[in-house]
Amino acid sequence: MEISALLTSAGINIGICCVLFSLYSILRKQPSNRNVYFGRKLAQMRSKRSDPHWFERFVPSPSWIVKAWETSEDVILAAGGLDAVVFMRMLVFSIRIFSIAAIVCTAIVLPLNYYGQEMQHKFIPSESLEVFTTQNVKEGSRWLWAHCLALYIISCSACILLYFENKSIIKRRLAYIKGSSQDLSQFAVLVRGIPWSAEESYSASLKNYFTKHYPSSYLSHQMVYHCGKIEKLMKNVREMYDVLYHDSIPSCHSCGLPGGGRPNVFNILVNEPEVIEKGKLDLQDLRDRGKECPSAFVFFKTRYAAACAAQALQSSNPMLWVTNLAPEPRDVYWPNLAIPYRQFWLRRTATLLATAAFLVFFIAPVTLVQSLANLTQLQQAFPFLKGLLKKPYVSQLVTGYLPSVILVLFFYTVPPLMILFSTIEGSISRSGRKRGACCKVLFFTIWNVFFVNIASGTVLNKLNVFSQPKDIPLQLAAGAVPAAVKFFMTYVLTSGWTSLACEVVQLWPLLCNFIYKFILRKDHGPFDGEYTFPYHSEVPRVLLFGLLGLNFAILAPLMLPLLLIYFCLAYLVYKNQILNVYITDYDSGGKYWPIVQTSTIFSLVMAQIIAMGVFVLKKSTVCLGFTIPLAICTLLFNEYCRRRFLPVFKNIASEVLIDLDQQDEENGRMEAIYQRLQSAYCQLEWLAYGGSRPKTKYLCNDEDIRHTQELKPEIEFSREITSDESVDRPRPTNHKTEVESSPIR
Repeated sequence: MEISALLTSAGINIGICCVLFSLYSILRKQPSNRNVYFGRKLAQMRSKRSDPHWFERFVPSPSWIVKAWETSEDVILAAGGLDAVVFMRMLVFSIRIFSIAAIVCTAIVLPLNYYGQEMQHKFIPSESLEVFTTQNVKEGSRWLWAHCLALYIISCSACILLYFENKSIIKRRLAYIKGSSQDLSQFAVLVRGIPWSAEESYSASLKNYFTKHYPSSYLSHQMVYHCGKIEKLMKNVREMYDVLYHDSIPSCHSCGLPGGGRPNVFNILVNEPEVIEKGKLDLQDLRDRGKECPSAFVFFKTRYAAACAAQALQSSNPMLWVTNLAPEPRDVYWPNLAIPYRQFWLRRTATLLATAAFLVFFIAPVTLVQSLANLTQLQQAFPFLKGLLKKPYVSQLVTGYLPSVILVLFFYTVPPLMILFSTIEGSISRSGRKRGACCKVLFFTIWNVFFVNIASGTVLNKLNVFSQPKDIPLQLAAGAVPAAVKFFMTYVLTSGWTSLACEVVQLWPLLCNFIYKFILRKDHGPFDGEYTFPYHSEVPRVLLFGLLGLNFAILAPLMLPLLLIYFCLAYLVYKNQILNVYITDYDSGGKYWPIVQTSTIFSLVMAQIIAMGVFVLKKSTVCLGFTIPLAICTLLFNEYCRRRFLPVFKNIASEVLIDLDQQDEENGRMEAIYQRLQSAYCQLEWLAYGGSRPKTKYLCNDEDIRHTQELKPEIEFSREITSDESVDRPRPTNHKTEVESSPIR
């Protein structure tokens, strides 16, 4: 590919980005689109304004870029939780490391690649991209030490930045846990695999077991029930009520509810006398022995007792009495709690095989994309296109733009499918389901976008695979990887720049909103404040670009400025989306960071291995000798981080739990917590409320327990972010938390 083809792709993508960003600036000011671009505000303020039409009259701030830039990390924490902070720290880390890499490689490595061989250079737009890669460096060149030096600078900088990011996020997580002292999930344990007894029910068996083995700490329990028919009925009631509510807002406002808010379906139903009597019968029928599942939430008197019970092996048979710390009430994925525990390993095996089959199936479109990127191979496969492909603009469009667009379109099917696989696996929490899908999408993306694209590239077709299979890794490292840069650079433009523009415009929600309001003539759409942040698709995308940048830093430095622009633009776009668009129903407490840590170390080691292959084929044994210790030190650093930082994301320290328990006992808060525990994990209320139940219902509303940390409100709507509006759960603070979290920026 020539530079002109890359410039053509860049021009097309820049044009699309300019159009979409301009369109966003116009559409976000239209009253009919505010539920698309300000869905989070709509969800937060729906029950807080007495005027039902307040949302239609506010004027958004015109300078959303400035607003996103000025927003502090504390506001992001209040708006999106610790997961949002981890995501933004991942972008900040990427900006820092690729700023260093771009300066070093464009100043040192790029000129050496360009003048690596004695040749007559063309005008730069007519030059081939290979001239700017290590392919243009001749064998035995004494300037390869610069590539080794750049690799050392990038690797050391990445490790140092990772270390400080780990320390910062660990402090944030500690402050998050201490600030969540009213989180009732810290007292709860999910028990599965309750053994069947012919003499007593699951509930009686569980009570007898925990009364015997945990007599001083056991408090109570809440069984999980089979309730498919009731769930279907309540779903239909909620859907019907949504239609009635949105079609007649003034009538709902006049019903005397606090703040003119949306009444609850369950509360409306139980006000009828005949419904009360029938409800008692249905509830008793639901609690019959045949409706019970071998799963339950067990509540303990202290957080420390719950943590000990969750980590202990309860039975000599590991398939019985399986205990785990319970997720937060709004984070519970209730449909999977009824799955018998003995089925879990079968489900995980099935999803593993299905994922592997999908990986193999996806090789076909990736190979098709690579054939489009090679103009010579395309002319051989389709001889009738030779005349058309000889035209310069057509060839630049086909080789520089179409391959990445086709691959991006194919990849839109991956995240929903991986969410389905994670659901089938049996995840007990919504955040765990999305995190599992994130790992699957990341593995899928790295395998198909990086490895399969390289292996199916044009250089692989020239390898003597069968006669010299032992040389394949070296030839891939020195030939296929640098040659694949032409595809990956266009992929950064299409999947990076253009995807960010599509993200900020929200094309699919915008289309659905248009159909609902202007074709179906409805006052509401399917995305009215019910859209959570897609971590399972965006985290793998960012980490993939990190992998590409680290691996191509010394091989093809021209990619680094494109990646740096992407990360800077992503920093602004995702901040805006977290503040205005996505709601925060649940939070994993920053558990996405171990994925970032592992992926970054993998990218560094992979870049060092590829560099070793380059040095071997370029006959630079000195550089090879210096690179081997670098890879070993990187792996040792990873092992240190795994032992020093990652365990904090798996368990909560005992000293923290004991301190929280002692504080609550000294201040007399325990009784209020005990009263709220039973209703927190009420399955029937989940059926009634669905996803609309306020998070404050799950938290202790006792004045001694609720300590809110308010941010200063401002006049304009676009700058109006207070703690109770920015996060559904009030964040309690104490002096220790303030001391530990205040210096973190």
